[in-house]
Amino acid sequence: MTAQDLGTRMERALKRVRVSTGASLAFGGPVNRAGNLLIERFDGPTLGALPGLTLDPSEGLGGKVAVMRRPIAVNDYFETQVITHRYDKVIRAERLKALVATPIIVGRQTVGVIYGAFRTSEVVGGRIEDTVVQEARALEQELAVSAVTSANGVLSEEATVNARLREQVRSVYAELRLLAGSVGDADVRAALVKAAARLVDEGERSESVGSASLTKREIDVLTVAGAGMTNVQIAGVLGLALFTVKSYMKSAMHKLGASTRLEAVVLARRDGMIA
Repeated sequence: MTAQDLGTRMERALKRVRVSTGASLAFGGPVNRAGNLLIERFDGPTLGALPGLTLDPSEGLGGKVAVMRRPIAVNDYFETQVITHRYDKVIRAERLKALVATPIIVGRQTVGVIYGAFRTSEVVGGRIEDTVVQEARALEQELAVSAVTSANGVLSEEATVNARLREQVRSVYAELRLLAGSVGDADVRAALVKAAARLVDEGERSESVGSASLTKREIDVLTVAGAGMTNVQIAGVLGLALFTVKSYMKSAMHKLGASTRLEAVVLARRDGMIA
């Protein structure tokens, strides 16, 4: 993977982020070997303060995201306590207020960070954060395939097709689990669950990564949450009490070290614990 390859693909991702979220500005850049984030890719008008900025590891929103390897959303950049404020002057000069940033991770290493930013008051959690994270995941897949291509010296059509198929399988798996939870007939429900398991070899799949070990129910809850369901909807689909769903979600988040539902889903998917 070359810097040019990352930059070109990132620009396309930033354009999609801005179109999908209505962000005032989408931007990002690569993380170098020293761990510094270089802000050099943009979609949307910049007022001139951001281009060429280098963020130190753990500093500001992007620096922290790069080190923590987790998405962070802040609805008021200047009031949040979850980041350092070393770059407040730059953000203020760009007249930005609400931002969401997420890392680009390839081979368990942060290779870049992308942002969606708003110059007006905006709640950047929920749909907006989901959109930015999904674009980051798609970019990670593209870069991973590109890395394989570079190593082999030739474009592998099979690798490209397989990457697309994996995303389709994940989607179908989630849909089957959702459908199974809504079916009253026990035999039909069992058949749907069995069909879903065959898609991802669930019977052989490890549910433990590192120190995290999720139960079957925790996996079910995260899988349905990954389809965009609320806790109330998850309870209805899985036939559980709302309190029980919240308990499973809280337990899964704790095991994964996640601070939000979305982060738990992203981490579980990245580690192969859910489809």
